[in-house]
Amino acid sequence: MEKKPHFVRREFLPREVPSISLALLLAAVLLLNALLYLYLNKFYNSLGRVETDPGLCPFGHFKFGAVKNCSPWLSCEAINREVRKLKCVGEGAVKKVFLSEWKEKKVVLSQLTNSELKEDFLHGLKMLKALQSKYVVRLLGYCEQQFTILTEYHPLGSLRGLNETLHIPKYKGMNTWHRRLMLAIDYVSVIRYLHSSPLGTLVMCDSNDLDKVLSQYLLTSDFHVLVNDLDALPLVNRSAGRLVKCGHRELRGEFVAPEQRWPYGEDVPFEDDLMPPYDEKTDIWKIPDVSNFFLGHVEGSDIVRLHLFEIHAACKKKDPAERPSAQEVLDTYRKVLTLLIREAAMPGTREML
Repeated sequence: MEKKPHFVRREFLPREVPSISLALLLAAVLLLNALLYLYLNKFYNSLGRVETDPGLCPFGHFKFGAVKNCSPWLSCEAINREVRKLKCVGEGAVKKVFLSEWKEKKVVLSQLTNSELKEDFLHGLKMLKALQSKYVVRLLGYCEQQFTILTEYHPLGSLRGLNETLHIPKYKGMNTWHRRLMLAIDYVSVIRYLHSSPLGTLVMCDSNDLDKVLSQYLLTSDFHVLVNDLDALPLVNRSAGRLVKCGHRELRGEFVAPEQRWPYGEDVPFEDDLMPPYDEKTDIWKIPDVSNFFLGHVEGSDIVRLHLFEIHAACKKKDPAERPSAQEVLDTYRKVLTLLIREAAMPGTREML
């Protein structure tokens, strides 16, 4: 009779131990999830581009570097008096770009080179003024009379040099799937911003091949993406029946969207007047190709591509109406980043549970 209680204790003890272990494991998972949430929240705020920039100055003003106060955009007189050209660092169809100096700070001075394209130059200036945000290079001043624009200098240059930059010893630690995916998120964030800008839905028209796209964006020293060239940014207005055409010449190749290509075959000579217009979904078509460049061939990048396969397939739908919006693409990219960070932080947890 006395052995019964002893027998009961031995029967229940093994069942209590796994219950305690499971409870501890679940508590650890919940704690890890909470820490991941806090980390990702901070991560998005610092790296993922929140909508509003607390350091942004009122319209017509700027600040950069360690300067706390906002200064008005430099005028023609101030640019002529205070800005000193150092060397030419680039030249395109519309403007020539000079590395310059203003108050011992490196800046970029852009000047019109072809008077026939002055409308494009002034359109780019108008866009630059109206779209100042965390997604756009900082405007420091301009002179319409002399067709001159002054912007912030970013020593890492355009995205064309991304892979070379990531092989520099100083930046090799940045060459991870994690950081590369964040750059892709930055890029899609810019597209989303342009598609829902204060001016309306804008299309990034200077994007007929990958190299051209990459040349329109800058890589900042803290590894963000900024759009730099806004000369070709037409407005879509569906309610007014206004669509766009990116230039007046025939576009070819798989990089441009199907609706941007001549639809009447080789036997019919191209005529701009017969070319149908299109909307912002041309930008969506190009996202997978640009993101593929960002992801590169580092360890883990193929896993990221696998998770993005479905959204990228949707971006490549022939019918523009069936493609996702930039916001939908951005949401998917962020979800994939969160998922992969969680999996990297607690591998094998699913099997343990």
